[in-house]
Amino acid sequence: METIDVASLRMVGGSLALDFLNTRVGPPTGGWDADALNDYDSLVVWARDRGELTTAEAAALQVLSSQDAASAHEVFVAALDAREYLDAVFRSLTRGQRPRRSDLDRLGADAAQALGHAALDGGANLAWSWRGDSSLRRPLHPIFHAAVELLSFGRLERVKACAGCNFLFIDGSKNGSRRWCSMSDCGTSAKMQRYVAARRSRAGTRG
Repeated sequence: METIDVASLRMVGGSLALDFLNTRVGPPTGGWDADALNDYDSLVVWARDRGELTTAEAAALQVLSSQDAASAHEVFVAALDAREYLDAVFRSLTRGQRPRRSDLDRLGADAAQALGHAALDGGANLAWSWRGDSSLRRPLHPIFHAAVELLSFGRLERVKACAGCNFLFIDGSKNGSRRWCSMSDCGTSAKMQRYVAARRSRAGTRG
């Protein structure tokens, strides 16, 4: 599988959990072609670019990972494993199926562990925050929480798979008819393909 730059990823999922799943790139079916998560540092950079880590927090985690490379690698492997089961959970929803109980149990355990590192923060509206968490698993904790939030309070019928690539997204359109993760990418590509096919068809008819 090819590697891609984390900074080149499009954040189109509409949820932190779905954007985490969209760190792999490929066609709608048939597996993945490229991956943006290749080591612990790439996970940290992704979380920073997504706004879940400040620049200072990301730098501190990178220093910590260099001091304890074995533990950082364990967290990275755990991240890839979590991405697999979370992908199974949310992709099943796009097919109108209920997620496997075993995957939901794993998410429940990971989310409970994440909340053990969180604190309520904010003004009038309190929310869970991991700003005081300096553990190597810090980038993963908000992801598990976001996944539970989406499953608990989100409109699950609006969780969709892009018709042009493997990305998942929340359809926020009025009539729920969105088919593409992004009109400027997959949507435009599909329109171009239809245009070329129509021109070929007209040319064949004239011939």
